[in-house]
Amino acid sequence: MSKRYDYDLIALGELLIDFTPMGRDDAGDVMFARKAGGAPLNLLAACAKFGGRTAFIGKVGADMFGDFLIETVKASGVDASALRVDPVHNTTMAFVQLNENGDRDFTFARRFGADTFLGADEVPDDMIRACRVFHFGSLSFTSPVSADATRRALTVAREAGCMISYDPNFRPPLWESAEQAAAAMRENLTFAKLVKASREEVALVAGTDTTDEGIAAGLKYIHGLGVRLCVVTDGPHPVTVSLDGETAVVTPEPRKCVDTTGAGDIFFGTFLSCLLREDKTLDTLTLADCVRYAAAANHISGLSTLKHGAIASIPEIPADWRIR
Repeated sequence: MSKRYDYDLIALGELLIDFTPMGRDDAGDVMFARKAGGAPLNLLAACAKFGGRTAFIGKVGADMFGDFLIETVKASGVDASALRVDPVHNTTMAFVQLNENGDRDFTFARRFGADTFLGADEVPDDMIRACRVFHFGSLSFTSPVSADATRRALTVAREAGCMISYDPNFRPPLWESAEQAAAAMRENLTFAKLVKASREEVALVAGTDTTDEGIAAGLKYIHGLGVRLCVVTDGPHPVTVSLDGETAVVTPEPRKCVDTTGAGDIFFGTFLSCLLREDKTLDTLTLADCVRYAAAANHISGLSTLKHGAIASIPEIPADWRIR
């Protein structure tokens, strides 16, 4: 690239505590372990494992959980200089429930969560202008305050010529209705050029179903909004990559999962890391590249499901690691 970037990848969004179940005590009550969570940080932490220069934009509370998250961001190799501390609102929390396959549901304590009070005046414009890829998710749009901040950041990123990536990350409890979420996600897609979404999220946004025919129609709709690359994940099932409407399917290795928390974020963080490592633009990227990146992302995210938590489960990446 001819332009010099200070950051490879910057993400804005939620930062929270995942309380993950860790067995039962002598009385039979479920015990929870405190883990750092939030999709944007999970993605950044994965990219940092590959040597990426990353930064996080968000807000935590002035409490012990906020202190823990700040230290976790730094320990993950992610720049925390744009991480704000809110003296009024508490750090957001999510309680995770796992089924026998390691899949999870969430209960959120976020009504007055600090991440939803990131203001537009707290967005570091110059930092965003100095990044190659700017990433965001939909949860910032569940609050009018953080929604304004995210729109500001997206406007700055688009004007600066950043590649903008997006993960809808639909969490039903945080929206008034699926229709409200779908409307916000459609707005977000008009900013994004790279998207990672589940089959359910594609169907929700496009108003289709999750059959193969419905996903094909959904991808056509998403590309029609200006998205160049869409990666569709489906848990342990094959990933679909669609570049300008040309598609391919990538089958992951079978895994006996312990905890899938953060696996999708680690997948996309790995995918973007591959793109950055090979210095690709959306005009030089090929479908064959996307297939290789998705295979690598399947492998790394699959390894992460063998441990509890998200960031703590990201495997170490050897210095001589190569994309195959």
